[in-house]
Amino acid sequence: MEQPTIKENKQERAALVGVSTSKQDAAKLDEHLNELAFLTKTAGAKPEKFFSQNLAQPNPRFFIGSGKAHEIRDYVKEEKIDVVIFDDELTPTQVRNLEKELNVKIMDRNGLILDIFAKRARTSHAKTQVELAQYEYLLPRLTGMWTHLQKQTGGIGTKGPGEREIETDRRIIRDKITLLKKKLASIDKQKQTQRGNRGSLVRVSLVGYTNVGKSTIMNRLSKSDVFAEDKLFATLDTTVRKVVLENLPCLISDTVGFIRKLPHGLVESFKSTLDEVRESDLIVHVVDISHPEFEDQMNVVNKTLAEIDSNNKPTLYVFNKIDAYTFVEKEEDDLTPKTEENVTLEELKNSWMAKTNDNAIFISAKDKTNMQDFRKTLYEEVKKIHIKRYPYNHFLY
Repeated sequence: MEQPTIKENKQERAALVGVSTSKQDAAKLDEHLNELAFLTKTAGAKPEKFFSQNLAQPNPRFFIGSGKAHEIRDYVKEEKIDVVIFDDELTPTQVRNLEKELNVKIMDRNGLILDIFAKRARTSHAKTQVELAQYEYLLPRLTGMWTHLQKQTGGIGTKGPGEREIETDRRIIRDKITLLKKKLASIDKQKQTQRGNRGSLVRVSLVGYTNVGKSTIMNRLSKSDVFAEDKLFATLDTTVRKVVLENLPCLISDTVGFIRKLPHGLVESFKSTLDEVRESDLIVHVVDISHPEFEDQMNVVNKTLAEIDSNNKPTLYVFNKIDAYTFVEKEEDDLTPKTEENVTLEELKNSWMAKTNDNAIFISAKDKTNMQDFRKTLYEEVKKIHIKRYPYNHFLY
């Protein structure tokens, strides 16, 4: 008897669209599109081509100009593109107009991030948080959208509540949102009890932009096996480990990574996950120093920390991935400007990054460069907090 063949899902091909306006710097558009391409790959599609346009303000009909829409339409038809992804949030009307004009699936950045979160969610807590954010994202987009979702057969943007039973009634969606919020409140209460049962150990939170190496650092410090991958949002659930620094125990948590233009619904849904950060004693802000836009990424993280009232905590800045630099000493008579390829570790320690941030250290978690100094610095910071809390426990030090 002939065995049935299993059809593999064909990888979707995507065209990416970015717009620079008065609110978005044109010089950074390429970097933003590269990040969108990384998001697209993480979601499982293949980015084929970038389209960009400078506009005074977004077109209310297509978001982009009609001429650019026609250019994309011709490319999509000729190259058989499966999905067009925009680097900004689109209105429901713009999505419908673009789908009609381009005759292809349209996604915006928010929908793409939500789809990645849905695929990455593993625990009941994360799944509930993502599902709530998805429903809140879909609620204002119900008109004309469910018909589109009925026809979906796979690919990015399809893993969510839309692929279950079609719920066209807004009241049903609102009821579902209410139930999810109640479920989330129950889980949050359990999490709060768990945090309360951890005693009074000093609590340290690893925070940073997504894919900066927080989980790898956690594995180095705790000698555990926290999932780490070179993809965006590899970690959604907060992982907490007890770590002993010299003779001083503390709790270290690895949290979800931040990203620019994070959908508001996700920020709200994941605020409970970020309670671990809010209740921590020390923040370790991990930065990918090899990224060309790492300063902007630091600003995004600091802004998000401010949103959850955690920007005034003691902070240790850890500039990771120095292995991406090639430490080559320059000749004495070489007067060319310094570049990433010829900056030494000692020069990094004396750079503006170290001088601007009182607590800063440079490491490579991947190849363990400078990890001993990091552990020592972290120990000193934890000890300061411990001494204030237990001034008579001097025998530990």
